[in-house]
Amino acid sequence: MASSLQLFLVLSAVEGLKDGGLLGAAPVNALEADAWNHHMEWLIMGITIVILIVLFSVQFLGTAKMGRFFGPVTGLWFVSLGALGASHLISGPEILAAFNPLHGWHFLMTGGHAAFVILGSVFLAVTGGEALYADMGHFGAGPIRRGWFSLVFPALGLNYLGQGALLMQQPEVAHSPFFQMAPTWAMLPLVLLATAATVIASQSLITGTYSLTLSAVQLGYLPRLNIRHTSKHARGQIYIPIVNWLLMLACLALVLAFRTSSNLAAAYGVAVTMTMLITTILFYFAARHLWGWSILKTLPLCLVFGAIEIAFLSANLVKFFDGGWFPLAVGAVLFTVMTTWATGRRLVRASMEKSSLTQETLCESLKRRPPISVPGTAIFMTSSSGRAPIALLHSLKHYQAIHQRVIFMTLITEDEPWVPPSRRVEVESLSEGFWRVTGRFGFMQKPDVPRLLRQCANAPMRQLSTRNRSF
Repeated sequence: MASSLQLFLVLSAVEGLKDGGLLGAAPVNALEADAWNHHMEWLIMGITIVILIVLFSVQFLGTAKMGRFFGPVTGLWFVSLGALGASHLISGPEILAAFNPLHGWHFLMTGGHAAFVILGSVFLAVTGGEALYADMGHFGAGPIRRGWFSLVFPALGLNYLGQGALLMQQPEVAHSPFFQMAPTWAMLPLVLLATAATVIASQSLITGTYSLTLSAVQLGYLPRLNIRHTSKHARGQIYIPIVNWLLMLACLALVLAFRTSSNLAAAYGVAVTMTMLITTILFYFAARHLWGWSILKTLPLCLVFGAIEIAFLSANLVKFFDGGWFPLAVGAVLFTVMTTWATGRRLVRASMEKSSLTQETLCESLKRRPPISVPGTAIFMTSSSGRAPIALLHSLKHYQAIHQRVIFMTLITEDEPWVPPSRRVEVESLSEGFWRVTGRFGFMQKPDVPRLLRQCANAPMRQLSTRNRSF
């Protein structure tokens, strides 16, 4: 979804060069017009490809550094949206009658199949906000909520009302009402600002993809990846090189395959409606099992949202063969890869547990026939709490020696975003010189082993004397 949404935003902005007449007017002659359109298509594709390559190439800088530039530009963009809309709203206040839902209901009831198809296009006008939820792990809910209600939502509302007022007065500009709202002198600055804004919107999708990838790795649905933290103050600001370049290649492939934003609209619409419907389903289970809501409180709310989303999804699926199949195909591939990896890990773990000793059995065996003891503390990571690490067994086999103190450490990622410090570490004495340490982290937290070891000194310990509490 991220690649299709990102490409849709950038393409639609760059196409403003053509829609705004900044690249010249199309020839009147039909043959020349076809050649001109073909040339413009390739020119816009080239500009889009350059923008995407530059965008992905600077991701290593991190969100904090880019945000110093992106923040003011984004603020100027939304102020411009509101100002353009307000200027046309003043001259056509009758558009405020659109708040009456009876107009929409009458159109749906009398428009027949055409109204149903148009519903899929109307949906594109109200999308974009769902991308914020993918990025919530990067910035947190507070900044997103404040930005949405204080600036983004009012600016979008004014702009759409202004476009409606313009169309009521000049129906002939329906092919590009947004750019036609601006005066001629402001056309080029508006296109440049729109392009910058869509690049910044694409940035939020990229960082959201990083956050989702990190969660998938921590939950065991993807292999360990090279994850770089780009901020010393915000834990969620990360950069994942392989995800960055794969996403760039996907976007470039989509540019060459779909070429225009109108061709990509079907894929975009299906991706967004499916995301919203899945979010509603996840909300139901979260409300029921995490927040303890009653079914009478949860089900009606989810049915209302679900019915609206299913209607929009059905309207977008009409264009399934025009590109709507793409996000479903990509989703199926990702689902297969992630579930296959998780299943493989589970099978390997089960096989290793059958062939390995328990930690208690190993301690008893070493107590009966103690090997050579060497000074120091050895920490052995094990993915399964209670099983003896394979690395320790091989070390004993080859060196016939063991450290004076041995710690079996297991890190567990819980199915919750944050684990409080009181539940972070558990320490248990297995035998003289052997301890089991279990660290628990939420899927939004980065495991910190050195810090976890320091916390062991204050953690409750079973069968452990005060004299041996220091690691």
